[in-house]
Amino acid sequence: MTDLEELHHLYRSRYENVLKQTAQKLEQQLQDHLEDIPRIDRISARAKSVDRFLQKAVKQEDDELKYTDPINQIQDQIGARIVTFYLDDINRVSEEVEGYYRSIETQIIVPDSESEFGYFGKHYIFLLPEELLEESCSEQTPDFFELQIKTLFQHAWGEAEHDLGYKSQTQVTKEEKRKIAFTAAQAWGADEIFWV
Repeated sequence: MTDLEELHHLYRSRYENVLKQTAQKLEQQLQDHLEDIPRIDRISARAKSVDRFLQKAVKQEDDELKYTDPINQIQDQIGARIVTFYLDDINRVSEEVEGYYRSIETQIIVPDSESEFGYFGKHYIFLLPEELLEESCSEQTPDFFELQIKTLFQHAWGEAEHDLGYKSQTQVTKEEKRKIAFTAAQAWGADEIFWV
């Protein structure tokens, strides 16, 4: 059995036996914890699919594998997302989740230059709460999960760009890149206009 086959087997077992169920519990916990917060469009959590995990596990940077121990290093095996109506809501939701979950990493993602438009979002890596862990499967449960907080416009643009640009099955032309950038600017502008 090759290392990749072994990793595939190991992660598939983790996905089926632990990750899917833990993601469902996390989603319910987030919904319960944030039920009194206004202007939240949706709260979701998912287990990273086996195919997506393996694609990420073999990713290279500078001609070397990015992850030497992917089963323990890939932090978004469980990912959650909170979509708010407006930019101001992101801070309110952030304060709530920061008061409940223990943060390992916080990152506000913006384009590299003020003259560029693209992906915006607030990302956290949190420790997975003990009450979500199953004692019988503790060795298979990751220590952390990723949480993204975005507005409706950030979410809509990010989903479309992920499929049409970032994960496109064909070469993206310059004209298509311009259109993607244009829609990013429109999403940014909508967030700046709609506020409470």
